[in-house]
Amino acid sequence: MVSHPPPPVKVASKREREYLRPKEVEAIIKAAHSFGRHGVRDAAIILLMFRHGLRTAELVSLKWSQIDLNDGYIEIRRVKHGHDSTHPLRAPELRSLRQIKRDYPQTQYVFVSERKAPLSTRTIRHIIARAGELAGLEESVHPHQLRHACGYYLASQGHDTRAIQDYLGHKNIHHTVRYTQMSPQRFESFWTD
Repeated sequence: MVSHPPPPVKVASKREREYLRPKEVEAIIKAAHSFGRHGVRDAAIILLMFRHGLRTAELVSLKWSQIDLNDGYIEIRRVKHGHDSTHPLRAPELRSLRQIKRDYPQTQYVFVSERKAPLSTRTIRHIIARAGELAGLEESVHPHQLRHACGYYLASQGHDTRAIQDYLGHKNIHHTVRYTQMSPQRFESFWTD
């Protein structure tokens, strides 16, 4: 068994912001898709993490039994004592998942290595950081920025804070409120000229 060094100790972020904007997400998806022989898989990882606010642990444990490609939904099993939910899958996600099913047949987990083992959280961090570099983003990118990007995007679209809370699986609404506090759309109707 190969021994890996422990992950680095979590330190306070030096980034200007802890989320990605939609254009940045699009850029890293495109970059991931165009790099290497696992481009479809890697782009799908980023797309699903963004669209469903997935944590890395939720993504790597995702099984085909949680996905219904015919009816178009995904069962999200949250970690950190979060609330599970079922989300609809849209056309881009369905296309990617169907391609992954063809490329990696007969696997229990959705995202696997060439040896058909589930990808590690370390590998996910590497895939996303590399995509950020290839996309030319100035700051390094980490997976949790995609979860925050999801929350900020939903808030900017005017979705109700309680609905966002349920979508992201937050037990405590205080974790969700940060997304609506940052949304500039809250102030759109303040001036009408």
